Amino acid sequence: MATITIRDLPDQAKEKLRVQAAQSGLSLEAYARHLLQLASMSEPETENLADLASRLFGKKGGVELKLPSRRSKRGVVDFQP
Repeated sequence: MATITIRDLPDQAKEKLRVQAAQSGLSLEAYARHLLQLASMSEPETENLADLASRLFGKKGGVELKLPSRRSKRGVVDFQP
């Protein structure tokens, strides 16, 4: 079994965890172990940027831009002498 130490945990966070542990009928150590085991078993969500933007902003959050035509304003160059 491995042992870890968590430094600089805010007092408020520790107190909230202690209360949640007590409500679950566990010690703080057992509750933290349980949370870490749950977190290690879940797969992180992977989402590409386009899907993320679509999910967060959808069609309503976009901006309609009037795009200029892609025609060249220059004339055709004749390289014949």
